[in-house]
Amino acid sequence: MGKYFGTDGFRGEANIDLTVEHAFKIGRFLGWYFGQFRPCRVVIGKDTRRSSYMLEDALSAGLTASGADVFLLHVTTTPSVSYITRTDSFDCGIMISASHNPYYDNGIKLINMNGEKMEEEVINEVEKYLDGHIDEIPYAKREYIGRTVDYVTGRNRYIGYLITLAQHSYKGMKVGLDCANGSAWMIAKNIFETLGAETIVISNRPNGLNINERCGSIHIERLQEIVRENHLDVGFAFDGDADRCLAVDNNGNVVDGDLILYVYGTYMKEREKLNNNTIVTTIMSNLGLFKALDKADINYIKVPVGDKNVYDAMRNGGYVFGGEQSGHIIFSKYASSSDGILTAMKIMQVILDKKMPLSKLIEPVLIYPQVLKNARVIDRDKALLDEDIKAAIQKVEEKLGDSGRLLVRKSGTEPLIRIMVEAPTNEECEENVNLILDALQQKNLLLEVK
Repeated sequence: MGKYFGTDGFRGEANIDLTVEHAFKIGRFLGWYFGQFRPCRVVIGKDTRRSSYMLEDALSAGLTASGADVFLLHVTTTPSVSYITRTDSFDCGIMISASHNPYYDNGIKLINMNGEKMEEEVINEVEKYLDGHIDEIPYAKREYIGRTVDYVTGRNRYIGYLITLAQHSYKGMKVGLDCANGSAWMIAKNIFETLGAETIVISNRPNGLNINERCGSIHIERLQEIVRENHLDVGFAFDGDADRCLAVDNNGNVVDGDLILYVYGTYMKEREKLNNNTIVTTIMSNLGLFKALDKADINYIKVPVGDKNVYDAMRNGGYVFGGEQSGHIIFSKYASSSDGILTAMKIMQVILDKKMPLSKLIEPVLIYPQVLKNARVIDRDKALLDEDIKAAIQKVEEKLGDSGRLLVRKSGTEPLIRIMVEAPTNEECEENVNLILDALQQKNLLLEVK
């Protein structure tokens, strides 16, 4: 993780941590870097935050000033940028989004020509340029100055691609969609209704300030109510840039990424489509998932948190399916990134193929109670190296033994330490998380708990 770019791009409060100057310079560098030997083409998408328009303009100005042609998808999803970058032979893709963060944050995600997250060596060069460690690069002149092109047709082609992946009509299915007032606000409804579903769509009126506000995959309670009150067959909730999806079953219960991995993983195994009989998960996946996969005779590997880590492990190991508890799910046969709408469509496929409600499909998984608290600390590295904090962690691990587990890790995008405990009861989870929080408090390292 660099000075500016974390596990999911350059993210921070707009015009405080991530400024227009940063965006302009990123554009300047990428336009020059990818255009050294031939004219460069870059595609840009954005979510619905008010600051996304500002950053789009700054990136476009930097890119065209370096000679790149810029193709604007406008408001769209991160997976669509990944898809169009790959299929339309762009040198680079850029998504402007802070994903599930509040509206006042924003981010810049860089995508390589294969539709994957940008290589670290390129990001390192971008960071050097931002810090003035690379000589000033030349401006393009005369006919070599770049141009911007409206490329909404690219977004429409992505929608068409997803529709072609559906193996069933959704006619007769009642589906709830929570679009988080973000990138999916038009796309999800378009796809599901084209396929025949009767939809109830919420959080689909973005105003630039309400993205992720008490809605979407991190605030799924309203969708649960909608499903229960209207007797819907299923509900799907996306995050701000729609690369995540969580579901709500027909009884109104949340179906997180772990349960989605189980449902679709066992479906693939039954059809002999699960390469190497293996699912890629992360260290954050619930102990209940691992026990259920063991019972289903499905192998799994655990990687550090981050969908980039999941994708890298899938690519390196020849696996075709993996994801995170948070709802980043990757189907590598169809996409080179996690895709929330594609995930929803794949869950629909299982429901319709097996003629079973989602509540029945998740029954074999007994999810362990899990408590996750985010400790905002003065210094993440200092806190985790402190001997008293390490002793508190060891004490909790010994208490839990084989009946639960503890995970303490640094956030990749925020100044937080994430403390997660799984145990047979919520009370045990809370008690053990609080032991570590108390240790941080006693050492005057804790600022607040989120």
